[in-house]
Amino acid sequence: MIRVLIADDETLMRAGIRLILENAEDIEVAAEASDGREAVAACRGQGIDVALLDLQMPGKDGVAAAEEIARTSPRTQVVMLTAFGEERSVTRALRAGATGFLLKDTGPAELIRSVRLAAAGEPVLAPRITRRLLEQQIRSGREAEAARRRTDELTPAEREVLRLLGTGLSNTEIADRLPMSPSTVKAHISRILTRTGCANRVQAAVLAHDAGLLAES
Repeated sequence: MIRVLIADDETLMRAGIRLILENAEDIEVAAEASDGREAVAACRGQGIDVALLDLQMPGKDGVAAAEEIARTSPRTQVVMLTAFGEERSVTRALRAGATGFLLKDTGPAELIRSVRLAAAGEPVLAPRITRRLLEQQIRSGREAEAARRRTDELTPAEREVLRLLGTGLSNTEIADRLPMSPSTVKAHISRILTRTGCANRVQAAVLAHDAGLLAES
């Protein structure tokens, strides 16, 4: 079972998400929280696989909660719940350790699919704002040069995997594009994260954009 935490200060929003997820036989809503402090506490020792966090919560907001959960409950995959136009806050959350984001108007089937992807360590990126978000992350000058230096030591195969990861593809989709198995792709990504100092796949995707790898396609 995939154990999920729902953190949102709106009771109706939590109830709606719970109702959707309870329709999936492999997902259990193990805890709920109305603010960031409660979310952090709920993840400690609860075996939470996926934490769905609202960006805007009273007290400790979603960004601060994501950062603390990443530090104190590293097994928990944090997915931010956001509204269109909150890209700046999403950026902060990703840097804090969140592994993805979903728009609050995401449909039931996509929500369930996204929870499963997150539990498997796959990126969860809302298509409508992914491009805008990544465009904001593309830096120039000194910062772009620093990003290129972080990817210079990668092997050609690793660079290609990182480039495809930067387009939002899953391990299986990357394997379909390259002459390698999904397990080999996973191994490459593990090495890429270690060699570039990225905390997760989403940060690696941002790095691919910053370093100009997508322009190599």
